[in-house]
Amino acid sequence: MELKYDNDDVVQDYKDSLKQKAEHLIIKGFPEKIVKLNELLETPHFQNRELVDVHQDLNIPKPPPAQSSNEPNAKRPRVDSSEVSSNSSIDGTRVYALPNGTVPCNKPLCDLIHIVKPYIRELIEDSNLLKMWISFMIPKIEDGNNFGVSIQEDTLAEVQSVESEAAAFFDQISRYFISRAKIVSKVAKYPHIDDYRRAVQELDEKEYISLWLVMCEIRNRYCSLHDIVIKNLEKIKKPRSSNAESLY
Repeated sequence: MELKYDNDDVVQDYKDSLKQKAEHLIIKGFPEKIVKLNELLETPHFQNRELVDVHQDLNIPKPPPAQSSNEPNAKRPRVDSSEVSSNSSIDGTRVYALPNGTVPCNKPLCDLIHIVKPYIRELIEDSNLLKMWISFMIPKIEDGNNFGVSIQEDTLAEVQSVESEAAAFFDQISRYFISRAKIVSKVAKYPHIDDYRRAVQELDEKEYISLWLVMCEIRNRYCSLHDIVIKNLEKIKKPRSSNAESLY
C-alpha cells in the first residue's frame, strides 16, 4: 500500500512538472522560436538563392557518340549475344555504369536538410508536450457546463494535427532521397538521355522549395499554436468557469 502512494506521488510530480514546462513553453518558448525562425528564413540559406544554385553534377559522364557507318542505308546483320564479344566491328553507343565512382548526394540540399531537421523534431516534441498538458487539464466527465471542455478538445485536436503534420515532414525528406536515387539510377543506365538528367535537376529544385516551405510551415504552426492557446489560456486551465467565451 505504501508503494502505491509513493507511485501516485511520483506521477503527480511528473504531471506538475509537465504543466510548468508547457506553460513556460507557451509564454516564453514559442515567441522565441518564432523570432528565431523568422531570422533563419531571412538568411542566405533560404533567401536570395537562385534555383540553379542547388544544381550539382552527377559524376556520370555521357558516352561517346556512335561511329558513323560507310553504308548508312545498309541493313545491319542480326547478331546473337554470344557473338558480341567476338565481333569488334559492331558500331553503337557505349553505356557506362559508374566509371567515375559513386554519385554524391546533393550537397546544398543536404546542408539545408541538416538545418531543417532539428526544427522538425522540436515541433514534434513541443506539440507532444502541449498535447499532454491539455490532456491533464481536461476535468472528469460530467453533465453541464462543458463549454470550456469543448475549447480544450478543439485546441487538443489542433495540436494533434500539428504533431502529425510535423511527423510527415520527415517522411517527405526520405521520399526525396528515394525518388532521386531512382532517377539517378536511370541516368546511370541511360546516360545518353538528357531528360533523366534534367529530371534530377527539377527534383532538386522542387526539394529546395519544399524545404523552404517546411520552415515557413514550422514558423506558422508555432504562431497558430501560440495564438490559440494564449487566447484561451484561462479557459484551458479552468474549463469549468461560468463565463462563455468563444474559441477565437
